[in-house]
Amino acid sequence: MTYQDDFTLPSEMLEQIADQGFDILPELIRLVLNTAMQVERQKHLGVAPYQRSFERQGHANGYKPKTMKSRVGEITFAVPQVREGGFYPEALEKGLRSERALTLALAEMYVQGVSTRKVTAITEQLCGTAVSSTQVSRAAALMDETLEAWRNRPLGEIVYLFVDARYEKVRQDGQIRDAAILIASGVDCRGKRQVLGVSVSLSEQEVHWRNFLQSLVVRGLCGVQLITSR
Repeated sequence: MTYQDDFTLPSEMLEQIADQGFDILPELIRLVLNTAMQVERQKHLGVAPYQRSFERQGHANGYKPKTMKSRVGEITFAVPQVREGGFYPEALEKGLRSERALTLALAEMYVQGVSTRKVTAITEQLCGTAVSSTQVSRAAALMDETLEAWRNRPLGEIVYLFVDARYEKVRQDGQIRDAAILIASGVDCRGKRQVLGVSVSLSEQEVHWRNFLQSLVVRGLCGVQLITSR
């Protein structure tokens, strides 16, 4: 392994790192990502700044601020814009995926019964920035939308159907209660197994089962040759 001795960081920044340590991480991330996005835009346009060329693919159009929550706190980036549109820096997109993962983690804590106040405190300790109860509720709502789309997706031919029930603690009207979770899974004609649907109710009554199974039929469930229940 070879080691390079050509350090290109400005001396002022090196002094800040030596003085502030990890506290300067947000600023370092901002500077590095801003530079990476500028390079991406330059490659997208096919020319250097202020360069004239017939091969130009577009025109730079300034920057747009975007604030994101990260594991080291809130960071405001300068997102390069292109006048003709059609450009979005991949470096920031990867950062957005991390932000979405954080949002899902917030929703997961809320779903598991952790209060919004505790979620806010945990996030502040981990990320150095607090989230409001509204943001936690909004994260949970995003998860609800994704789950609702999955629960209503069309079904097809299922050869073997497996139904089961279990009890879990859920949040309802601000309280944690025991609820029956009905689960249907199946094996299609290609031998692929998948979870078909889930239904939650405060009791495992016949009407709950009947409505759940009818909802599977409405979504297109057909071709069942064997039903197994535990």
